[in-house]
Amino acid sequence: MPHRLSKSRYTAGIQCHKLLWWKVHEPNAVELQPGKVLQDRFDQGAQVGALARDRFPGGVLVDLPHRAVDQRVKLTRKLIDDGTPAIFEASFLAANTFVAVDVLTPQDDGYHLTEVKSSTSQKEEHLPDAAVQVHVLQQSGLRITGVDVMHLSKDCHFPDLSNLFERTDVTEAVQPLLGKVGWEIDAQLQMLEGPLPDVAIGLHCHEPYECPFMARCWPKDRDHIMNLSGVGPKKGCDFLLTGVHRIGDLPAQQKLNITQKRQIRAMRENCLIVEPGLKQALEAFHGRIGFLDFETIQRAVPVWPGMGPWEQAPAQFSYHELQDDGSYAHDEFLAEGPKDCRPALVRHMLEATKHADTIATYSHFERTKIRALQKAVPELQPELEALEHKLIDLLPVVRENVYHPDFLGSFSLKYILHPLVPELTYDDLVIVDGLVASVEIAWLLFVAGK
Repeated sequence: MPHRLSKSRYTAGIQCHKLLWWKVHEPNAVELQPGKVLQDRFDQGAQVGALARDRFPGGVLVDLPHRAVDQRVKLTRKLIDDGTPAIFEASFLAANTFVAVDVLTPQDDGYHLTEVKSSTSQKEEHLPDAAVQVHVLQQSGLRITGVDVMHLSKDCHFPDLSNLFERTDVTEAVQPLLGKVGWEIDAQLQMLEGPLPDVAIGLHCHEPYECPFMARCWPKDRDHIMNLSGVGPKKGCDFLLTGVHRIGDLPAQQKLNITQKRQIRAMRENCLIVEPGLKQALEAFHGRIGFLDFETIQRAVPVWPGMGPWEQAPAQFSYHELQDDGSYAHDEFLAEGPKDCRPALVRHMLEATKHADTIATYSHFERTKIRALQKAVPELQPELEALEHKLIDLLPVVRENVYHPDFLGSFSLKYILHPLVPELTYDDLVIVDGLVASVEIAWLLFVAGK
């Protein structure tokens, strides 16, 4: 049986033929099994799609199993013939490519196609998705008079969700892509009939989405150029194109920042580098010292007063304070139930931290969230401003003064902890990823018990 494309398969093939080949030939690959974070994104995307359908009165959903392609196509034709004002998941099959249109509505002796996205803007990567749908619908005999992307609005704030969505017209933007869709479909289908294609690594491994099969293709060498501190995917891939595959391949005249020079020195000497400036940097910590860490929730559809789509809001904190005898006192807060927890969290946090003179964080994240809390809990703004003034970010202290070869170019806590403190690891933690923690907390607050 010949292979069949879909919207998601087509866009995967646009990014990389090897990625598409693995998706089709190894659908049960461990790399394709969604973790908790990705599954949460899928679930929130489904919620956004359902809310979008409410904006089209009289619409009918093609509510059949996704694999029931023939039945879906037949029902869609019937709904078209019946003059249905809006068809959700309108299904078409042409050129051995199946698409289900989020919203199809009659317009000017033709049809208007709406693609629903849970992002807060229309993005470049949405265009191939829309283009393949237009192509298949045109091949199916429909006249397409307009295309738009319906996405979440940055101007929406809970509790008023009346402006949750914006619509961006992409009719003209899609046109230049239509001439390429047909031959790209043919190329993908032909490629799928053969062995795994040979595709060189490059920027397409990172954009528009990070490939789940990165570990299969990319070298794991400690000195690979992508492990150069601060290099990023674009600059790193530019190095690859010039033949620089390893940090040791960098030409002598290559301009490097001071952190990169420190990294290369540490790798060359294979040892920990500690700059003399560390002593002075640590002098900022004085008196009673605390350590503060937030976990947040982040929902596509805002849930608490004043929040917008995908806005992060603290729902948990953990606080340790160094005692005179060298031990640590610990305090914490975790939201319970769907009610806005921020006022209670702020009051608890202010009480827990009131004796501290300086409070260490790692990155500016806690500072930005405390500033957001000043708006969410305005009656305690002065106290939160005072707390903010106690914060000292340890990340630049480490980045500007310390490097160990096992950092692998990163200053994330997960990379620096074990090299600096070998007896400490994340191995004994049930949840080691902040994104997973966010998803778990949101599940406890908004899903569990319903």
